[in-house]
Amino acid sequence: MALNKDFKTLDIREALAATNMRGKNITFLDDFKREEILSLFEAAEMMEPFLRTGLNLLKGKVLYTLFFQPSTRTRCSHEDAMLRLGGGVITESDPQHNAAVAKNESLYDTLRVTSEYADVIVMRHPDDKEALGALDELGGYVSPVISGGYGHVTHPTQGLLDCYTCWRAFGDLSNTTVAIATPDLSRARSGQSFALALASMGAKIIYTGTSELRTPEVVRNKLKAMGAHFEEHFDLTEKQNEELYAENAVDLIYLPGCSVKKDDPNREDFMKKMMNYYISLDMLQRIKAKSGKVVGVHHSLPRNPGEFDFSIDNTEHQLYFRAIGFSVAVRMALLSAVVGVD
Repeated sequence: MALNKDFKTLDIREALAATNMRGKNITFLDDFKREEILSLFEAAEMMEPFLRTGLNLLKGKVLYTLFFQPSTRTRCSHEDAMLRLGGGVITESDPQHNAAVAKNESLYDTLRVTSEYADVIVMRHPDDKEALGALDELGGYVSPVISGGYGHVTHPTQGLLDCYTCWRAFGDLSNTTVAIATPDLSRARSGQSFALALASMGAKIIYTGTSELRTPEVVRNKLKAMGAHFEEHFDLTEKQNEELYAENAVDLIYLPGCSVKKDDPNREDFMKKMMNYYISLDMLQRIKAKSGKVVGVHHSLPRNPGEFDFSIDNTEHQLYFRAIGFSVAVRMALLSAVVGVD
């Protein structure tokens, strides 16, 4: 590294300010430039050593988590992150029964009211149109809202975590190829947000799915507008998918998980189709023997038997549990960037 006038000690406040996320809602990741996402990643990396001891960057600030759908990792990691930052947390994990929503309060009113209690809100909602519509209507009369997943199209905090995990594993992502594999790309919100983050970082994206359940048009249009390097493959067999991964020198295979609930009558059909996207340890070892490449396997969790070989858990290929280790640092950086640190 050549010496220049900018050589100095690291300052996390500068990295957070460079994200340009202060006071903004976090909905789709194409709202932010590569340099802004990189600044967030740099801040998260600076926070990693303090995951246990904490930092008082947001002392006196309050996070409100409003989850209309079940969650373990997204909700708890944001709450843990706020506590590690010295802030407080108000949580509502079942508003349909325990909050004013049960009395028919509108989402507009709920967000406007809870903004009086909290400096930042993390919300998960099953209807992306209702969630985004309420935010548009609210304008500036609400604390910044971070999407913890809206409908089937966007889950930006998961996308940031997945991309950060790749950045920590591979470094410069402009030389990285990621396959997003699932029978249902239409409801793979974590995979779609991951794709937008990857596109910002210059990575190549390979979709493989079924022809009847493709990536939502809103996401495809965003990828095109970004000039993303992506391609789509449909209705491949398990063997054809293996050839696809090997021939394209794929660095990571990402499985967005089963979007069909346990009691859904379509679940059995989904799991049958999943067989063509199944990742076995034998497959990974064959690719390694052929190319010398250790292909990573990532999953948004929770996982189900039949999606991939669980014996991958304790191998060099596994990234899904490793990502959990990074999740609090990423959420600490995101909350600090959105609330702002002076």
